[in-house]
Amino acid sequence: MVRISSNYMVRRYQKDLNALDYTKTKLMEQGDGSKLHRPSDNSVDYSRYLRYNVSEGENDRYQESVKAGISWMASTQTALSGMEDIQKTFKAKTIQGANDDKDEKSGDWPAIAREMKASIEQIVSLGNTQLGDRYIFSGQADLKQPFVMSSEADLKQRGVTKTLDDRQAAFFNDASNNNSADFLHQMLSLDGDDGNTYYLNTLTGDIYTKEFVQEGYKDVIANGRSTVSTADRVGNIATGPNFIKNNFKNTGEVTAAGAGWTTAVNGVNLKFSTVRQQIVTYQGDMRYISMVKQNGSTEPSADTVNKTGLDIFGRDLFDDKNSGNEPSGSAMVNNMLTVYAKTKACDAHWLSSDGVTLADTANQVTLQAHTETGARSGLYTDMKDILTNHHENITRDITNVSATDVAELATKMMQQQTVMSMSLSMGARILPLSLVDYLR
Repeated sequence: MVRISSNYMVRRYQKDLNALDYTKTKLMEQGDGSKLHRPSDNSVDYSRYLRYNVSEGENDRYQESVKAGISWMASTQTALSGMEDIQKTFKAKTIQGANDDKDEKSGDWPAIAREMKASIEQIVSLGNTQLGDRYIFSGQADLKQPFVMSSEADLKQRGVTKTLDDRQAAFFNDASNNNSADFLHQMLSLDGDDGNTYYLNTLTGDIYTKEFVQEGYKDVIANGRSTVSTADRVGNIATGPNFIKNNFKNTGEVTAAGAGWTTAVNGVNLKFSTVRQQIVTYQGDMRYISMVKQNGSTEPSADTVNKTGLDIFGRDLFDDKNSGNEPSGSAMVNNMLTVYAKTKACDAHWLSSDGVTLADTANQVTLQAHTETGARSGLYTDMKDILTNHHENITRDITNVSATDVAELATKMMQQQTVMSMSLSMGARILPLSLVDYLR
């Protein structure tokens, strides 16, 4: 017969009882809704839970980034839409000035000029739109007001350009030149001491009469020739790659060297045509703000949410890629100020030949920026839906791997409670209460 000591029985009973209590405690922990509180609970599920948690954190950050991007672009689109409406009105006023046979004393010219000035001031104000304390068109220098317009008392001498329409551009550009950087879209206006106006192709140095650029080239096309030739020019001068930079600032303002520039062609002394006007300067930068919306490398073409002065006001002869100058960020609004100055001077002929084209070009540049912003905003809106759906999937995965099955937990708790009660009852009957009980 094997004799078992009471100490062994007690220790064994205590060990089994403690094991039951530990299991019960573990089950009670799951009452907070999670079955994973430490890696030892289930190492495989816990590693999955950590991965899902990381994914959820990334998803939350991307959702916040997308929401901020949508808000930024919504403000941008509102401002650009306002600019477009104003520019359309500005163009209508330019056409009115070009077509109306009014003299300066009639009072119509000053009225049109005042409306133009008010329109430009509104555009500058919209260009300084803020989202919170950040200027939306300042690039990454978004705490600095981007656009500043000089006062009426501080007029600058700005060069005058001839903007080519599509038909003129096709004729005066060399058909064999496919380099868009060298594409001619404007000529520089020159005043001759013979009282005539001439136009300079700053890329080639060729000089043409105003009459030929505006109307005479049409006769050449009618006679069967589709591009310009050396026979059409009245002269040629050396311009060089920095001709514009040496004589004009990127805003079109004439430099000291430009103010004294003259050249002689066929006995006619030529100097730059200028107009006294206000100038808008851009104080932001041309860098973009990215609000990343998904994993992977940054995609400037898809992740940027802002527009700079260069985007909304484009470039012209004084700051394009051929000028040698850095982009001004205010080209089109300065061209609009030129139109205003010419209207104020009652120059109906210039308005009809150049003013309407400039006003239309300004509107087209802003429209392009608005279209791009709208398309990008659509991408962010779509990504917002995708991230929302992805978040639901991640939440479901986290729930599946870590959440407590309430029904199963309740059943196990009742089982453990029953076993615990039975164990305590059995122990009370079997375990000896004292040595006397054992000796019996």
